[in-house]
Amino acid sequence: MKIRIPYGKEKVEVEVEENRVAGIVEPNVVSVGDETKTIRKGVEQPINSRSFDEFIADARDLLFIINDYTRPTPTAKILEVIYPKTKDKNTRFIIATGIHRAPTEEEFNFIFGNYHNLLKDRIYIHDARKDEDMVYLGRSSTGTEMYVNKIGVEAHKLVTIGSVEPHYFAGYTGGRKSFLPGIASYKTIEQNHKHALSPRAQTLVLEGNPVHEDMVDALKTIEGKEIFSIQTVLDGEKRIYHCTSGHIHDSFLMAIEKAHEVYCVDIKEKTDIVVAVAGYPSDVDLYQSQKALDNGKLALKEGGILILVSECRSGIGDEAYFNLLASSKTPQEALQRIEQGYKLGYHKAAKMAEIATRAEIWGVTGLAEQDMEQAFIKPCHEVQEALDRAIEKKGEKAKILFLMDASLTVPKVMG
Repeated sequence: MKIRIPYGKEKVEVEVEENRVAGIVEPNVVSVGDETKTIRKGVEQPINSRSFDEFIADARDLLFIINDYTRPTPTAKILEVIYPKTKDKNTRFIIATGIHRAPTEEEFNFIFGNYHNLLKDRIYIHDARKDEDMVYLGRSSTGTEMYVNKIGVEAHKLVTIGSVEPHYFAGYTGGRKSFLPGIASYKTIEQNHKHALSPRAQTLVLEGNPVHEDMVDALKTIEGKEIFSIQTVLDGEKRIYHCTSGHIHDSFLMAIEKAHEVYCVDIKEKTDIVVAVAGYPSDVDLYQSQKALDNGKLALKEGGILILVSECRSGIGDEAYFNLLASSKTPQEALQRIEQGYKLGYHKAAKMAEIATRAEIWGVTGLAEQDMEQAFIKPCHEVQEALDRAIEKKGEKAKILFLMDASLTVPKVMG
């Protein structure tokens, strides 16, 4: 049986005996209509909010908060619908990078499409480490100090554009994440993300999830700010399946049901081998690709082999998590050190180390072998090689599950 597996923007072909394949899991197939009509309908029927036209009518200025290159958010398609309404307004755009690096030229084009050249003089890149750019707004009930980019605070009105997908510790992306971590300071993000160590901080979970609840609570510090939120849900081909708009929290919550329809996929049972493919653009680096491992583990038997397939074209990403793993002799030691003191990024190391304590992690990536080994990942050069070696190790009865968009798809065992 031949299977084509995404790697970067290309696909590689592997061959495996059909009786070994437990499943080829992709986002559920849903009916996608005309994308422009879907956006228009979503924007013209806002939830608990004035219409978009009414919202912008008296705006002295507008700031658009835009997702960065790590999300598949169809910003350019949304701008095609709403920008003509705002082009005569005083508009600016800020890339909500959180702690991620600034976009490359290719990534700017991915985000803005044909609008990049038109808008580039009005685009600002958030830098969480530039304290001079931040304004203090107050504390959440759990003590998170809300330092936010002053561009967002000084703007008269805000328009956020996001996409809602499962997230391994915030429950879901979208909505409140435009602000925290989107345009928050490093200190603020660190305080919030420490909650990711909680067992309740997991994919699909909002109620009782301390990360999500802290994000929502921290936003109370800007209750007086007028915000119009536009949220999309994409299908497996990154086409717009659904669009909501209006109130920042209500539009987000309304999109979650549609996100479930796409990204929550039933499987019959866990398997000995799981191939977790970090799809584009989530395969930008190892830091982002960890999401594929976290979803892949949900389909893996105890003691199984989890094979990460990710280009990691920008390397390891933020270094704090990697340095902790690299300086630990075992995954157990890494977890013990995280308990002794938290730094931003350690939540990522904790999730990876936790998997490595109960399974083997192998990887087909663009990373140096030494870097992979230091992150407790066994390097493999080709996907076919990894599969052959995994089958040899797990035995003749071993079954394989292919999770083709593992950064977003959540496998759920039926029963």
